[in-house]
Amino acid sequence: MLYYIYDGSFDGFLTAIYDAYYEKDDPEQIIPANHFIDNFLITKHYIQTDEEKSRRVYEAIIKKISKNTLSNVMYAYLSEHENAGIYILEYLRFGFKVGSIVDSYLSDDRVHNIHKLVTKITREKHLLLGILRFRLLQNNIYYAPIEPDCNTVCLLGAHFAARMSDQKFVIHDVKRNYGVFYDSTKWFMSAIEINKNIEFHENEFFYQNLWKQYFESITIKDRINPKLQSNFMPKRYWKHLVEMK
Repeated sequence: MLYYIYDGSFDGFLTAIYDAYYEKDDPEQIIPANHFIDNFLITKHYIQTDEEKSRRVYEAIIKKISKNTLSNVMYAYLSEHENAGIYILEYLRFGFKVGSIVDSYLSDDRVHNIHKLVTKITREKHLLLGILRFRLLQNNIYYAPIEPDCNTVCLLGAHFAARMSDQKFVIHDVKRNYGVFYDSTKWFMSAIEINKNIEFHENEFFYQNLWKQYFESITIKDRINPKLQSNFMPKRYWKHLVEMK
């Protein structure tokens, strides 16, 4: 079994796609190094990230297939599904053959597998836009922790930068130790390492209590439906919701 192992970056992944395509390899898996579990049956091929190779694949997808295909590839990559790498390779090989109509082959597994991953991350992105809860810190920065299933936080920056354009904020992916930073002029991604307790603004708990009171006041006790509630707001996200504490 041939495994392509890359550094986890999107450039590293596209380099792996380039090598597999031009070396005519058929890897069993294309996986990031931090997800790789070794065993004696695996033949390992470590990918050296090459920005030029990555750029050529990126541009080839747009030119020979479509921008929508590139978007699908990025979303599938962000899904962190265990088979995402090989699914994308198969999808692109098919796309380079049939061109821009690749996504019309809905019954083809190579297309269907990617569309399932795109749907999954699109749904989580939409959910996070609704349940993200910001807290005001002492330094007047709004802070929102979250632990999404997929690597979705990078898709939230543009939305909240437009919606909170006059504020500074951080959206912290606690699971992956990185997040979105917005300095009231632009947003960017960066690693996050917190070594001390987060200090909230003196007014934060007042507003949290107001939000909890509002949440309770609009509740119709005769219509409480925990199963329906967990369908709209899965329990795995409750940890960081102010009103659920």
